[in-house]
Amino acid sequence: MFTKVELQRYNRQILLPEFGISAQEELKKAKVLIIGAGGLGCPMLQYLAVAGVGKIGLIDDDVVDISNLHRQILYSENDIGRKKVEVAAEKLAILNPYVEITPYPARLTTENANSIFLQYDIIVDGSDNFPTRYLVDAVCATLKKPLVFGSIFKFEGQLSVFHYQGASGYSNLFPEPPAEDEVPNCSDIGVIGVLPGIIGSYMAVEVIKVITGKGEVLAGKLKTVDILNNRTLLYDIPKTVETVVQQVGAEVKPDELIEIDRATFDAWKLDVSNPVCLVDVRMEHEFEALNIGGINIPWYELQERLDELPKDRKIVFCCQTGQKSKMAVFLHRSASGINSYSLKGGL
Repeated sequence: MFTKVELQRYNRQILLPEFGISAQEELKKAKVLIIGAGGLGCPMLQYLAVAGVGKIGLIDDDVVDISNLHRQILYSENDIGRKKVEVAAEKLAILNPYVEITPYPARLTTENANSIFLQYDIIVDGSDNFPTRYLVDAVCATLKKPLVFGSIFKFEGQLSVFHYQGASGYSNLFPEPPAEDEVPNCSDIGVIGVLPGIIGSYMAVEVIKVITGKGEVLAGKLKTVDILNNRTLLYDIPKTVETVVQQVGAEVKPDELIEIDRATFDAWKLDVSNPVCLVDVRMEHEFEALNIGGINIPWYELQERLDELPKDRKIVFCCQTGQKSKMAVFLHRSASGINSYSLKGGL
C-alpha cells in the first residue's frame, strides 16, 4: 500500500507501538473535509497533510488579506488577494505530494453542503461564524458524519467531537446562537496569533484519533483552553437534559430546564421562601466593571470551588452571553447532583 519513500516519510509515526503500520493505512484511506482555511484551518491542514491523510477537501470563499498573516501561517505577503483554498492546495502539495487535496473556492450553503459532505468520512469545522456552525452540525447529524469542532475567542479556545459514538451535536450543547451584537469576531476585538495554532493542532489530533480508533476521543466532552492563564478544563456534555446525574449514594433526575430568562430570574429573586444564589462566572475584572449582584467565581476556577456554593438554594449562573454559564450548569450538575440554571442571553 505504501511506496518505499512513503514508509520513510511516515517512519517516526509508524514506529510508535500505539500507532503502527495499520493506523498509517487507515490515515491513507481516510477522506477529511475541512471547513475554513483561516486560523484554525491552516495548522490542521498542514498537520493532517504531513501525517498522511489520503484525501483532504477544503472549502472557503475568502481571499488572503494582510491582517491574516499573523495567525494564518500557510500564507505570505505574496499570496495577498488570492483565494485561500487555492494557495493552501499548492503549498500542501509541496508539503506532501502523496496526499490528494481538493479545494472548494465557495461558501458553504444549504445548497452545496450535502453533496460535498457525502464525499468525506469526517467533517472538521474551523469556521468563524454561527450560521455555518449550525449548518455543518445539522448536515452532519442528517448524514451521520463525525464532526470535529473548534473555536477561538481572544485568548480562549474550545473543541469537541460531535455525532461520534453516540455523542450529541453542537446544537445540543448550544441550542441557540447568541445575538449578532453579543459575540464580536476577531476583526473587532482581536486574537492572539498562536491560539488558533494550538486549537487547530488539538483538532488535528482528534481527527487522527477518530480515523485510527486510537486513544480517547473528545466525544461527549468539551475541552476549553485559556492560554493567557494556563488553564484547561474538560466538561462532560449530557446526551440529553434528561440524563441522570449520580452523586455518592444518591441519584437525582435533573430538571429539564437548563436556561431561564431574565423575567423568570427576577421573579425567583422575589420568592423569599426559596432564595436564589447568583454566580457570575466571568473574570474578576469583568465582574468588577459591571454586574447584577451575586458572587463571582470565574468559570476556570469553578471546578475547584464548587464547595463554596450553597446546597439549600437555587443556583443560577450568569456570564456575558449565556454560553459559559450553560457549561457551568453542566459542570455543577454532574459534580453535585443538584439542579442549577443558566441566565439565558447573559448580561
